[in-house]
Amino acid sequence: MLRIPCPHCGERDETEFHYGGEAGVDYPAEPAALDDVAWAEYLFVRADPADWFTERWCHVSACRQWFTIDRHTVSDEVRA
Repeated sequence: MLRIPCPHCGERDETEFHYGGEAGVDYPAEPAALDDVAWAEYLFVRADPADWFTERWCHVSACRQWFTIDRHTVSDEVRA
């Protein structure tokens, strides 16, 4: 099981968290100017590297705070 270090509560099991996706994805500057294809790309296309990946997580079972971590997608090693 993946152990995630919450900056507020300490390290906990992944079952206490909600995955928020890739971190650093900016909202479109002019959303009204996007067509359906551009919206679909914004909503659904994300990087999927076999390397370190920056992610957003929410500790839903305790402090309910959102935070960012780096996780290696192959080994599941986590660094806060």
